[in-house]
Order: sequence, then structure tokens, then C-alpha cells
Amino acid sequence: MSTHQPPMPQAPAPAPGGSYPGYTSPIPVVRTHLGHALASEWTKIKSVRSTMWTLGVFVVLVFGIGLMFASVVSAHSGSDSLSGQTPIQLGFFGLLLGSMCIITLGVLTTASEYGTGMIRTTMTACPSRARVLAAKAIVFFAVAFAVTLVTSGLVAMMQASMLEGVGGARTPSGGEWLKATVGISLYIALLGLFSLIIGSIIRHSAGAITIMIGAVLAPLVIALFMATQSLEKVRQWLLEYSIPSQMSVFYDNSLSRSGPTGWDPLWIMLGLSAAAFAGAYALLQKRDV
Repeated sequence: MSTHQPPMPQAPAPAPGGSYPGYTSPIPVVRTHLGHALASEWTKIKSVRSTMWTLGVFVVLVFGIGLMFASVVSAHSGSDSLSGQTPIQLGFFGLLLGSMCIITLGVLTTASEYGTGMIRTTMTACPSRARVLAAKAIVFFAVAFAVTLVTSGLVAMMQASMLEGVGGARTPSGGEWLKATVGISLYIALLGLFSLIIGSIIRHSAGAITIMIGAVLAPLVIALFMATQSLEKVRQWLLEYSIPSQMSVFYDNSLSRSGPTGWDPLWIMLGLSAAAFAGAYALLQKRDV
């Protein structure tokens, strides 16, 4: 008696869309797009502890330093410490230190994934590297801008209320309000975005944060020690285009008498971010994850 068994029938090939004859999957098959990548990056940035800590410290620094300066000036109301100036100019100091938190978060948004290996999962889920980088940039910029705008706006209103008519202070114009809230928020968000891109290029959190903090502080510190006449032009250029000096332009209180004015710092940072983004995209296409 033969023990040969007939071959088992093969399952039919699936029809387009992932369904078999007589069976349709309850899970819809859709083409992925940028919206899916944005949702993924939003889930990441709101669920990691680094976001809470960096933005929390940012808010504390901006509020704490801004209101501390306002309180000191208010206590010396008999002096002319704000003669010809607006109270909202005191918000510069808190935002200068707070920008370090935005820089740190920007770097961690990209570089931390390379440190943990999570970037492999990200690229597997979304093979389009340009889409991943664009989604990270959009989500981070929106978060950084919103937090900075709300924080700087509240601090500016509290300073204006505390120092109205104190120390010879004058009432801010509409343009000054716009620059000290929306303008500085756009600039800091772009600075954080630039840090995000540097993190994508360097792929090392500590290294990228060090580079960015050095880029913010080093030019100004170096310029302060350039006392010789032969280096005067270099010193002046560093003073004009250092990031603290560009931030002070939004408060009409530039650290130098020449250089960028008005909204110029915003266009400078936008150009730097665009050039860095192009470089990061080119490297992403060539590198292995």
C-alpha cells in the first residue's frame, strides 16, 4: 500500500490591497505621507522626559530672570535706570540663557535617536529620510515657537505692568511688542532648529550641544578680549554677528552700533538653517543608519 500523500494546496496569491479571495482585511491599506511622520514625531517629542525638563527649565529661567530684573528696577524707582527704554527690554537676559535649553532640546530631537539606536526603527517605519528630517524639523519648530511665544509674551506683559512709568521707562510701541514677542520667538525657534540639524549631522548629543553652545558664546567672549587695533575689524564683526548681539536687536538694544538691524537677524538665521538643512539632507542620503 502506497504511503505517498498528495501535495498540500498552496494559498492563492493575495489580491491588490492585501486581501485574499473570499477574505478582506479589516485594516485599511493606505499610502503613508508626511502627516503620518508628523504624528510619529509629535508622539516622540511629547512622550520623552527631555522635552519636559528642557522646556520646564526654559520657562523657569525666562520667568525667573525676567521678573528678577523687573523687581530690581522697580525697587530703585527713584533712579533713571530705564530712561528712554521700554520695560520689555529686560526680557532679553532670561531668553539669552533660556535659549540654551531650546538648543539642547533641538540637538536631542535628532542625535539622541542615533545614540539609542532608535533611528533604525524610525527609518524602517519611514524609509524616506527626507520625510523623517522634515517631520522632526516641523514638529520641533512648532513646539519651540509656541512655548517661547507664550513665555516671552507673558513675561513682557508682567514687566510692562510692573515698570509702567518707573525709572523713566517709556511705553512700548506696537512694533516693539511684535519684535519682543513674535520676532524673538521665531529667532529662538530657528536657533533650536539649526541645533536640530547640527545634531543630525554630528549624530552625537554631547558633541553637538558643545558645538552649539560654543557657537552662541564663543564669538562674543573672543571679541571682548580683542583689544589690539589690528584686530579691530574682526572684533567688530564678531560683536555685530554674534548670536547674543543678534538677539538684542529684537529689543532695540544691540550690543554694537552697527551690523544687523530690524528683522535682519531673523533672515540670517533662516539662511543658516536652510543651508544646514541642505547639508544634513545630502549626508542622510549617503550615510548608513
